[in-house]
Amino acid sequence: MSNQSRIRTKKQAKAELRRRGVSVAQFARAHGLAVGTVYHVLSGVSPALRGEAHKAAVLLGIKNGVIEQGGK
Repeated sequence: MSNQSRIRTKKQAKAELRRRGVSVAQFARAHGLAVGTVYHVLSGVSPALRGEAHKAAVLLGIKNGVIEQGGK
């Protein structure tokens, strides 16, 4: 089973960060994301449809998707 087909819930994504000993802020910095954006995605405030929130959701494993590379 590929990682792309295995979707986590927000609760599971938070648990995975805790299991790895990584704070939300550390995760955000490591991926060049705003800390607030990651918190909003994990709490369900943001639907993560596009942009940075979409990228955060995909990296957290709570959404399938493609992350665009580059500055466009």
